[in-house]
Amino acid sequence: MQNQDFEIIKSTGEKVKFSLQKLRGSLQRSGADTKDIEYILNIVRDELYQGISTKEIYNRAFALLKKKKSVFASKYKLKKAIYELGPTGFPFEHFVAAVLKYSGYEVTVGQVIKGNCVSHEVDVIARKNGDYLVVECKFHSEEGRNCNVKVPLYIHSRYQDIKKQHQNNKEKEPNEGWVVTNTRFTTDAIQYGTCIGLYLLSWDYPKNNGLKDRIDRLRLYPITVSTLLTNREKHFLLSRDVVLCKQLLGDVFYLDHLGVSEQRKQKILNEISMLCNV
Repeated sequence: MQNQDFEIIKSTGEKVKFSLQKLRGSLQRSGADTKDIEYILNIVRDELYQGISTKEIYNRAFALLKKKKSVFASKYKLKKAIYELGPTGFPFEHFVAAVLKYSGYEVTVGQVIKGNCVSHEVDVIARKNGDYLVVECKFHSEEGRNCNVKVPLYIHSRYQDIKKQHQNNKEKEPNEGWVVTNTRFTTDAIQYGTCIGLYLLSWDYPKNNGLKDRIDRLRLYPITVSTLLTNREKHFLLSRDVVLCKQLLGDVFYLDHLGVSEQRKQKILNEISMLCNV
């Protein structure tokens, strides 16, 4: 049986044909060289069977990459690392704020703003060059859960209430409402958001400028991508609002606080420095 004839099961439960090119593309984004990629592809292809899950394929490719170089595995696990910011959406809000901050915005997280009808706690407020963004973050800790049209409908009504209050008080009003999710938007959600002028940002939308593209371009990897930090250490760092690898480079004392040995600390910092291209 040819590899393209294998049906694999996505996290949504949907069955699709296995694509060697898609797997190759995800491995290329990790930074691994052609020789290592072909080696991994050959092993994964030989281990395929009907009904294998995308999770199993990912786990195998990740393990093989990690053996080659941990920094490749870290980049490869980016999508999973975003889910690991959960189970609450709070670290994700700080992550989105950090991405905007490194894009030149002044940001505030969790600010309560008075609307015309009621007050609203806004996940992120961002300002730059006269732009005033009201950003709502929709975090899902489970793969396969997408944002449907109800999300932009709800966010748009909140955004309009805030705008009207600013207009009534003759204050500078927000000029853009954003919805950011770590998963994907349904077709209806994108259609509605585009129609009413909301800016939608998801894992892979807009095309070539989605969350994954911005993270890779700015090298703003979440701390959860690290293959060397334990889950306990990651949770400790997240509880101190250290959500980016870049932040840990400036706050190394947290590793001392965790009792990380000098030798292991250097390995962690080397991995993170390579990720951040420092």
